[in-house]
Amino acid sequence: MVELKFLGMDFGCALGSLSNGQFPEKDCLLPLISKLLGYAIVGASTTVKLPQILKILQHKSVRGLSVVAFELELIGYTIALAYCLHKGLPFSAFGEYAFLLIQAIILVAIIYYFSQPLGMKTWMKALIYCAVAPTVLAGQIDPVLFEALYASQHAIFLFARIPQIWKNFKSKSTGELSFLTFFMNFAGSMVRVFTSLQEKAPMSVALGSALGVLMNGTILGQIITYQKPTPKKEKKKD
Repeated sequence: MVELKFLGMDFGCALGSLSNGQFPEKDCLLPLISKLLGYAIVGASTTVKLPQILKILQHKSVRGLSVVAFELELIGYTIALAYCLHKGLPFSAFGEYAFLLIQAIILVAIIYYFSQPLGMKTWMKALIYCAVAPTVLAGQIDPVLFEALYASQHAIFLFARIPQIWKNFKSKSTGELSFLTFFMNFAGSMVRVFTSLQEKAPMSVALGSALGVLMNGTILGQIITYQKPTPKKEKKKD
């Protein structure tokens, strides 16, 4: 069998079986599918928050958005990326965190901009993040503390979604939340559960993705439920 590898993906096994008129075996096909899906998520993650960013810029409003939710999400992405880098996982298993982190920083900055005037508390939070994040991403902290931070990451993502879910429920509206962004988050979390298990990532990584399915699915359901129908234009009478 000829080896045909690209970005850690072995196409030789699957192509060899297909050329012989046979369907590839599970042990050959599943790892390849996992890698392909992993890179697909990484590729899609480069634009996943773009619809939300554009919607805010278009309407010049952050109506219905929970600032705390997006701040906690930013912290969660920082910890998740740092942990995966520290564990030496393959890029296809976590690469989206790098792009999501960049977009989350831009998104929080835009939310701050349209939430003027900013209080001293907000400026302090921003300064503390800028001071601590590089150290965490570089892995220059105690290993025990690192594990504790990652363990808390799931709680952070959970609490990042709860304020937004509760705000949507109370107002019976999702304001400027983007359907497309949360749909991509939901689909990505579902795929990431599969790839995490297939790549033999720590169980905590798979559980985090499962939590993402639940939380993003809830908000997605709220966007669909609370979406106001577009008023129909009245036909002009002759």
